[in-house]
Amino acid sequence: MFVITADQHGSRTGEDLVPDALEDITRLAGSALLLPPERTAGDEIQALIDDAGAALTVALTLTRGGQWSVGIGIGEVEDPLPRDVRAARGSAFIAARDAVDAAKKAPTRIAVSDPDAEALVRLLVELRDRRTDEGWEAYDLLARGLTQREAAGELGISEGAVSRRVSAAGIRAEEAALPALAKVLEHASV
Repeated sequence: MFVITADQHGSRTGEDLVPDALEDITRLAGSALLLPPERTAGDEIQALIDDAGAALTVALTLTRGGQWSVGIGIGEVEDPLPRDVRAARGSAFIAARDAVDAAKKAPTRIAVSDPDAEALVRLLVELRDRRTDEGWEAYDLLARGLTQREAAGELGISEGAVSRRVSAAGIRAEEAALPALAKVLEHASV
């Protein structure tokens, strides 16, 4: 099982991002959510997910804006599950708490309870952190299912310019890495 615990940066002085984050988690994780994600304390959220790919997608989405510290805990969860994620228990929850505490000190704002998975996730987050606004524009259009040609039309630029953005942003490298990284996370959970 995968538990994501995320803590919002600067929540006392900034906007409350928890409601939007909870919506994003619900949309992204879908049926992989074992319990609805919740605000657990102030500006902290928690989600219980049974799919490595979904957990990775949620964690990467939360780290994108630099506004969250994200911990991924991998481990067991006590059965039967309670009605609320706040009442759930198990080693995955303890690991997620330790991971989010470590993430608060990490330049990539993310930590994973498995060291091998953490090293790879941090590399991916570093790649994403270097992405320019133009690279994110291309990423978002391709993530919606547009082709590079369609993205060029949407952006009013040439296909070659989109191709250069995709290359500079490391989008194809990320696409190739995600399934492999999900396998590493899944292997760490057994």
